[in-house]
Amino acid sequence: MPAPATLTVDLNALAANFRTLEAVGGVPVHPVVKADSYGLGAAACAQRLMAEGARTFFVARTSEGERLREALGAGPAIYVLDGCLAGRAARLRAASLRPVLNAEAQLAEWRATGGGACGVQIDTGMNRLGFRADAAPEPFEGLDLVLSHLACADDPTEPMNARQRDAFAAASARYPGALRSFANSGGVFLGADYAFDATRPGICLYGGGPEGRPDPRIRPVATLAAEVLQLHDVPLSETVGYSRTFTAQGPTRIATCAAGYADGVLRSYSPRGQVFVAGELRPIVGRVSMDACAVDVTGLDVAVGDRVELFGANRMLDDAGAAAGTIGYELIAAINARVPRVYVG
Repeated sequence: MPAPATLTVDLNALAANFRTLEAVGGVPVHPVVKADSYGLGAAACAQRLMAEGARTFFVARTSEGERLREALGAGPAIYVLDGCLAGRAARLRAASLRPVLNAEAQLAEWRATGGGACGVQIDTGMNRLGFRADAAPEPFEGLDLVLSHLACADDPTEPMNARQRDAFAAASARYPGALRSFANSGGVFLGADYAFDATRPGICLYGGGPEGRPDPRIRPVATLAAEVLQLHDVPLSETVGYSRTFTAQGPTRIATCAAGYADGVLRSYSPRGQVFVAGELRPIVGRVSMDACAVDVTGLDVAVGDRVELFGANRMLDDAGAAAGTIGYELIAAINARVPRVYVG
């Protein structure tokens, strides 16, 4: 029997998105699998992406890289975006991880402890991580990757995209022979002059559109579904859930579904959230609680044990994110570990 709530991951769709991103960008895709592949399971996702030809991956934390190395074995290159934090050099080397160095202190620590294969991040305007272009290090032995990160790639009209591209082109020219990586998911779709040598998509691999809305070129990968636990006939003027935020405007059929904020269903889903059930989109009503949410299924043929789709092929991830006042990234990254991941394809 399936669990009350499940997150189904379509690995065939993941592979299709990988191939689409390679075709659009025209250069190799180096997948970003940080945060457990945005909540979908880094081991399973990266293994499938390796089968599709991926040989370089990016994580954020040293611990993520260590787990990924165990899952993938000795073959692929794994870069750690945090870089070489104090005291981490030995762990990085033990797992054959490559730090993306972000500051002079990190470079000094990496070189003082033996150096080796690594990357350098250039801050071209995001002001998050990386060397400012005018303070970037001179070329050094072991440097095999130089990267930067777009701040506004989900908005193709944003002038900052071109400014960052040009700044990266100038800065990366200092490192002949190093692989250049610039475009994230949105950047892949900005044009060939953003691709450089390899792209680093994340959300588009996992089913989110490059501009924060559904895109027909990107297939849905994750489906969050929950079981109907109970059905209630709520009379006119009675309320549903905590704080009485929903009042029935007439006789209303309510399905209590087994997914709440302890599963990663954000409280902000209500009052604009919807689920797909019995062939229709129906609203979440009342407050999302820890283990359950309520759905108006008035007039539908719904029974206890049926399942509702909170996002997936019938309720697109980006649309669900917008309804919750956030983005698709947060929805999938928030799915709690108690929700089992089911892999198909």
